[in-house]
Amino acid sequence: MPKYKLILILVLTIAASVGGALLARALFRKPPPSVPEVVLPTVPAFSFTERNGATIANENLKGKVWIASFVFTRCSGTCPQVAATLARLQSELADVPDLRLVTFTIDPDRDTPDDLKKYAERFRADPERWLFLTGSEKDIHALANDGFHVLAKKRPDGKPGDEFDHSTMLVLVNKSGRIVDYYDGMPPLDGPRDQYEASVKRLLADVRKLAKD
Repeated sequence: MPKYKLILILVLTIAASVGGALLARALFRKPPPSVPEVVLPTVPAFSFTERNGATIANENLKGKVWIASFVFTRCSGTCPQVAATLARLQSELADVPDLRLVTFTIDPDRDTPDDLKKYAERFRADPERWLFLTGSEKDIHALANDGFHVLAKKRPDGKPGDEFDHSTMLVLVNKSGRIVDYYDGMPPLDGPRDQYEASVKRLLADVRKLAKD
């Protein structure tokens, strides 16, 4: 047999072997491990006073879809805009009976139930569907920071109306008390509102989906 044919056969044999090995690896190799799904925490137990004087605990919200927020009534910056977003949600989700809006004051030493009642009336909060809770500052700040993983902190050099650093995010909680996601609570102070509107739209859709579960 001519030498060039032997070389050709050898080349083809090697190619077939390599190709077969690659094919076998593709067919029989183990699939890569899937990325684990992120599971957000369950809201820890709490018990605070509502503006009407009733005691509201996390157990009272079981079976409800709810949206948590953190504000204080003397806030001169972001809080009124967060409350305005919640008022919008209250209106646009009026047909979802199992929804609750739950606003915690991060200034409970000054925000009495009467203060919260006046603040709620300012935004036409439905007393059955939009709750305003107060308690001890230590407990509420711990709930915000460690339970909801949003910022709530007193500023040592805070000026009137700006005494606290706090998150403006809204936190969606499902019927079993587990945190689902976070959403923009206020539009940007300047510039386009596209991201904010997209976040609100996503929140509206997520609430309706959870309410059906």
